[in-house]
Amino acid sequence: MGILEWLLLGVITGYIASKLMGGGVGGSVGDIVVGIVGALIGGFVSRVHNSPTLTSLLVAILVACILIVILRAVSRNRARV
Repeated sequence: MGILEWLLLGVITGYIASKLMGGGVGGSVGDIVVGIVGALIGGFVSRVHNSPTLTSLLVAILVACILIVILRAVSRNRARV
């Protein structure tokens, strides 16, 4: 996949992850950034394991959901300080 395809996959991943998690982090821009990071990690994992694109999409969504959970936990702790 080319870089534009990964960016598009990241936007889709961010949208899906934010809907699955009942809202994302930081609005639409935050969802896109989380999705792009998830897509990059998902693409790396799928390339290492020589998996098809559908697998990279599923891994990207999983990683994006995990990132949303982590960012929510960090932002809650930061608000307490």
